[in-house]
Amino acid sequence: MAWSNTLLQFHIKSPSVPSLPFPHSLPKRSPILLNPNPTNPNPKPPKMQFLHRINAVPVQGVLSRAIDTIQSSPPTWQSAILSNLVIFVVGTPLLVAGLSLSGICAAFLLGTLTWRAFGSPGFLLVASYFVIGTAVTKVKMAQKEAQGVAEKRKGRRGPGSVFGSSAAGCVCAFLAIYGVGGEAFTRLWRLGFVASFCTKLSDTVSSEIGKAYGKTTYLVTDFRIVPRGTEGAVSLEGTVAGLLASVLLASIGCLLGEISVPEVLICVIASQIANLGESIIGASFQGKEGFHWLNNDAVNVINISIGCILAVLMQQILQNWQM
Repeated sequence: MAWSNTLLQFHIKSPSVPSLPFPHSLPKRSPILLNPNPTNPNPKPPKMQFLHRINAVPVQGVLSRAIDTIQSSPPTWQSAILSNLVIFVVGTPLLVAGLSLSGICAAFLLGTLTWRAFGSPGFLLVASYFVIGTAVTKVKMAQKEAQGVAEKRKGRRGPGSVFGSSAAGCVCAFLAIYGVGGEAFTRLWRLGFVASFCTKLSDTVSSEIGKAYGKTTYLVTDFRIVPRGTEGAVSLEGTVAGLLASVLLASIGCLLGEISVPEVLICVIASQIANLGESIIGASFQGKEGFHWLNNDAVNVINISIGCILAVLMQQILQNWQM
């Protein structure tokens, strides 16, 4: 009994251990994620978050702003550069066919200046000039090369030709941009711009068609018959083709709103007078002793300047006569 009483007292005096609730299974979590608010002194953005930030600027918004820039009215330098960049990228195959690499760079400057001064209509006029001039230069290229009268580099023009053919037009563009003479002269600078390119296209077409199809080629100074390709020489076929080219480009300028219908006639007349003067200069001075500086590019500058100035003067005279 004594032994049983002792065990009973020990059982009564011993403290009971409380039972702790224990789940049958642990949560399926990684030990790292047991802490709901982990601290990381050097957080790194996930890759997906980085890509999301790149795509934060919507492509549609960028295109919309670019289109708004191109359509700026009046044109700005930003719209001129962006427009030319897009057009030159799209039209690279055609540009490479008619221009050297340096010629393309020069044409980009010309196109930018033209767009800034006269907007898309002025640019389309110059583009028309380039397409027609390039196409006619390729006419019977093999025959011209065999005769030694073809343009160098398969007719691909360099920067000298680009600037020589557009010098007067560039001057008119700068005068229009900076408003020289005020609003009253803006129309005159636009007319001079169109007339200069009509003059150059007429000269190019008459020369290339004359070298390809001209049956009789003679000098305008003494009507002496000379071989095709002689400086200052003209032919009936080339002259008629040059006249039609001038009418065509002036009509395009009228359709684009650059000039009026009466001004089409002014551009055509001025271009033909200028081309006659260019033939006289070529036959009389080009390649002669003391005039070695008078190359084709220099003659082009003189030619288109005459056409541009004549058109402006003729328009001024008509306006004063009507008043």
